Amino acid sequence: MQFPESWLRALVNPPLSTDELCHLLTMAGLEVEERRPAAADFSSVVVARILTAEKHPDADKLRLCSVDTGEHGVLAIVCGAPNAAAGMLVPCALVGAKLPGLEIKKAKVRGIESFGMLCSARELGLSEDHGGLLPLPADAPIGQDVRRYLNLDDTLITLKLTPNRADCLSLSGIAREVAALTGAPLTLPVVAAVASAHDATRAVVLDAPAACPRYCGRIVRGVDARAATPDWMKQRIERCGIRPISALVDITNYVMLELGQPLHAFDDVQLSGAIHVRYPTAGEQLLLLNEQTVTPGADTALIADEAKALAMAGIMGGEHSGINDATTDLFLESAFFTPDAIAGKARTLGFSSDASYRYERGVDFELQRVAIERATQLILDICGGHPGPVVEAVATSHLPRRDTVRLRSSRAAKVLGIALTPTQIESLLSGLGLACVRDQDGDGDFIVTPPSRRFDIAIEEDLIEELARLHGYDNIPAPPPKAHMAMLPQTESSRMPRDVRQLLADLGYHEVVNFSFVESAWERDFCDNVAPITLANPITSQASVMRSSLIGGLVGNLVANRSRQVDRVRVFEIGRCFRNAATGGPVPGFDQPLRVAGLCAATALPEQWGTTGRPVDFFDVKADVEALLAPAGLRFEKVQHPALHPGRAATVSRDGVVIGVVGELHPRWVQKYELGAAPIVFELELAALLACSLPSYREISRFPAVTRDIALVVGQEQPVQPILDALMSKAATIVRGVELFDVYQGKGLADGKKSLAFRIVMQDTQRTLSDGEVEAAVVELVATAQSAFYAELRK
Repeated sequence: MQFPESWLRALVNPPLSTDELCHLLTMAGLEVEERRPAAADFSSVVVARILTAEKHPDADKLRLCSVDTGEHGVLAIVCGAPNAAAGMLVPCALVGAKLPGLEIKKAKVRGIESFGMLCSARELGLSEDHGGLLPLPADAPIGQDVRRYLNLDDTLITLKLTPNRADCLSLSGIAREVAALTGAPLTLPVVAAVASAHDATRAVVLDAPAACPRYCGRIVRGVDARAATPDWMKQRIERCGIRPISALVDITNYVMLELGQPLHAFDDVQLSGAIHVRYPTAGEQLLLLNEQTVTPGADTALIADEAKALAMAGIMGGEHSGINDATTDLFLESAFFTPDAIAGKARTLGFSSDASYRYERGVDFELQRVAIERATQLILDICGGHPGPVVEAVATSHLPRRDTVRLRSSRAAKVLGIALTPTQIESLLSGLGLACVRDQDGDGDFIVTPPSRRFDIAIEEDLIEELARLHGYDNIPAPPPKAHMAMLPQTESSRMPRDVRQLLADLGYHEVVNFSFVESAWERDFCDNVAPITLANPITSQASVMRSSLIGGLVGNLVANRSRQVDRVRVFEIGRCFRNAATGGPVPGFDQPLRVAGLCAATALPEQWGTTGRPVDFFDVKADVEALLAPAGLRFEKVQHPALHPGRAATVSRDGVVIGVVGELHPRWVQKYELGAAPIVFELELAALLACSLPSYREISRFPAVTRDIALVVGQEQPVQPILDALMSKAATIVRGVELFDVYQGKGLADGKKSLAFRIVMQDTQRTLSDGEVEAAVVELVATAQSAFYAELRK
C-alpha cells in the first residue's frame, strides 16, 4: 500500500516527523517497507508565464521567449519545446538553479543570450514525459516556487501489510491507526446521502448470495465523461501508484484509496434489464478491460444483466459495458464480495487488480452504501449529472458474523507481562473503534464487538495483540528472567548428541547438514523405496520427497566436492529420516528416527611424506564404527543392501539388535553418479549411540598372560563371526579373548578352502597358568571348531 504522507496528514496530523511516523507505523505492525521523496531534488524553479514566443532568427526549431517570473522580472529565454506558446504557465529554472544532473547557467544559444530554462516534466524528474513543457494551471501564482506549488516536498510511504490487515488498505484505515496510536484528532471525510434527482433504477438480483451478500447500485444521468480530473485528485492517486485515466474512473479509484471500497462504473446505455450476480454458464466467455478474453470457472461469480455477462465480480469489468468519453448515463456499483469467492481467481487467470487484492483479504461489509454516496457526490462535483436512488440487495444470512469476544484483564496481563488497568484497556480499544462493554459479572472482563472492517479479530488473543500494539512494544519492559536454577542429572548410561559429534570430529569427519527433502531417484537407488513420502508443494522438482536415509545426501556432498577437485572427503550427518509405516526400518515403531551417517572417500590418511596413499576400505570405517560404539557385544554380519556392494556390506548389531549398516557403495551407483573410487558409508540409529553401558571394575592380573595361535581350515564361504561366537561360548574361564589375525588362501590348501589364524589369550588373576591347563583349553576350542564347523587344524 503506497500513499503520500500529505494525504495521510490531511486526515490525521500527529506532531511527529516523517521518521517518527514511519517508526510508529512499523512498531504497530504496519511495516514501512519503503519511503522516498515524491519528486527529485531541484531548486530555484518558479511558476512563470510566457509573454511572447517568437521564432529564433538563426534556428527553425528554437523560440525566443519573453517570460514573466514575478519578482525575478521578465527574462529572455531560448526554448526548443514545440508547445511553447504565449500565455502559457510553465516551470522556469532561474540562473543558478540545480536540476537533476544539471545546473542552469546564463548561456548564448545561436548568438542570443538565454537567462534560464523552461522545463518539461522529465527535466524536473517528475516523469519520463519530455514531449514539451510541463503546463501548469491557469491560476498558478506567478513567481511561486514550483516545489511548494505542486507539493513536491511530499514523501511517498509504502507499507508491507500482512494479509490480515485489509482494513489498512485505505487512507482512512491507516489514519484510524495513527489516531489510535497517537491520540491525534481524526478528520475523516463527511459523507452525506445524495438526494435523488430522478426515480430511474435497476433491479438487483443476488443469484449467488454466498459470493455477494450485499450489492448497491445507482444510476447517474447526464454526466460529462470528458470533464478533467482535478489536479489535487490526480496528484493523490498518482502518488498512490495508480495511473489517472478519466474523471469517472479516477473518482472510483480515489474512493477505493480513501475508504477501501472498490467501485465500478458501467455505461448504463449498454445494460439490459436487471443486474444479476450469478455464476457463469458452461463455456461462457467475457472480454475484460485488459483486452483479455477469459472463460470463468464454475465457481467464479459474474456481474451480468438480462442478456450478457458484464464483469468478473470483484476482479475486473468487461470491455463492452465499460464507460468511455461518450458516456452520459452510468450505473455505479458498490458491492461486498466474500474473500472466499475472490481469493485466487485473478491469479488463476494470470493477472491481478486492486479490487481483487482488497476483496480477497476482506472489505468492510457495511461500507458499500457510504462509498457509493461518496463517489456520487464527487461525480456531481466534477462531472455533473443527476443521481437516482440507491438500490441495495442484501442476503443477511450470508454476511460475515461479528461475534463478541471476551477479554480478561488477568489473561492480558499474563500474556503481555504487564498489568493494564481496566480504564487503560477500555481507552485503548475504544481508540480503535472497538465497541467494548465491561462485564459486570467478571473481574475486569470486557465484552468486545469487532467492527465490520476488522476480519482479524475473532479470539481473545487478537484483542491482546491490539493492546500490545497500541500500548507500544517499546513500552513493554524486558526484565531479565528469574528462576530457580538446578543442575540437571547426567547419567553415565547415556551421552549427548554433541558427544557423538565430537567423537566423529576427532576421527577426522566434518559435519554437514542436508535438506530433509531429496530427489526421488535417491530414494529408489539407495533405499529401494518406491513409495516415499512426497511433498505437496516442493521448492524444486529435485527435492520432491522426504528422505528415509541419510546416505543419499552424503553421496550428494561427495559429488559436489568431486566437482570442485576435492578428492578426500570424510563427512557425517546427524538428522531425522522419514518413512511410511509400510517402509519399515531397523528400529520398528519410529516414523521419524534420528540417525547418524558417515562417508569416507579416497585415501585412508591425508597425503604425507611418511606413508604412501592407501585407499580407504571397509575395515577403516568398521574401526570408526567400533570407536563410536562400545566394542563389547558388537556383531558385523554380511547383508544385502540396495545402496551397498553385495560382498562388502554388513549389518551392525549390538546385543542381538540391528542398529545400522556399514559397507562400500554399490558399483552401480558409483558409476551412475561418477564417483570414481567407491566410498565407504555407514548409517546407525542415533539412539543406539547415545546409550552406553556403565563401566565396571575388573581385577588386573599380576600374572603373565599366555598366548597360543591356531590355524583352522574351513570352507571358503564360512563366515568368521559364527566361529568366534562358538569359540567364546565354549572357552574355559582362563580364556580372555580369541581374535582373528590372519586369513590365508592358496598353495597348500584344497580348492574351496581357507585358513583362519586365531590368537588365543589366556590369563588368571590368582596364579600362573600351567602348560596342562593351557593345552586343555586350546584342545577344547579346536574340538568345538571341528564339531560345529567341520574345521581342520592346519599343521
